[in-house]
Amino acid sequence: AEAEMIFRFNKAIIDATAPYCVAYKPNLAFYESRGIDGMIAFENTIKYLHSHYPNHFIIADAKRGDIGNTSKMYAQTFFEEYNIDSVTVAPYMGEDSVKPFLEYDGKWVILLALTSNKGSHDFQLTEDKEGERLFEKVLKKSQEWGNDENMMYVVGATQGKMFEDIRKVAPNHFLLVPGVGAQGGSLQEVCKYGIIKDCGLLVNSSRGIIYASNGDDFAEVAGQKAKELQVEMAAELAKL
Repeated sequence: AEAEMIFRFNKAIIDATAPYCVAYKPNLAFYESRGIDGMIAFENTIKYLHSHYPNHFIIADAKRGDIGNTSKMYAQTFFEEYNIDSVTVAPYMGEDSVKPFLEYDGKWVILLALTSNKGSHDFQLTEDKEGERLFEKVLKKSQEWGNDENMMYVVGATQGKMFEDIRKVAPNHFLLVPGVGAQGGSLQEVCKYGIIKDCGLLVNSSRGIIYASNGDDFAEVAGQKAKELQVEMAAELAKL
């Protein structure tokens, strides 16, 4: 019963927001925390997207990354078992933890580069003796493993002007940008410093849309919020 309730909620949100977005990013932790019911709901949600919205890009927000044989199983899970388009990956363990995800044609790896949380300062912004920050090292080194047709980067919307520094190192890669909305990131600032001629941004708002209302009108309000963000994004794209 719980699996069905979660799926019905997701279906309502998807149907209300699909006209205004290009991608969906289910966060695995919230499904895993509900045990088998959660994973059934996750699988049914993915199947629904495939059957009803086949042109929408799907991101498994799983933040995986482990030694080679383990990463290989993670990649098999998302790219073969669920046939999802992309998965978020933590690059901390290096090339052999990322490479298994890059072996699938037509699939994308989305590497964590500079995140939107306060803890990003603990490691990502630390500098080596040459003054290079860790996130810059991640951007440079990872481009030896993949290219801008199979790899993107997570860059939090709260990082603002930092997008300028990121574009110096990764001028053509798509950036997945969480943190607009509930986390307080500015869409205008993100676009000012991060947008490129082909757009190059996948802007994500989750809680600000999904939980905009806790009443019976939750799906309708979610659709309105998604439309508002889409209108804002269209205005930024019109500046190109």
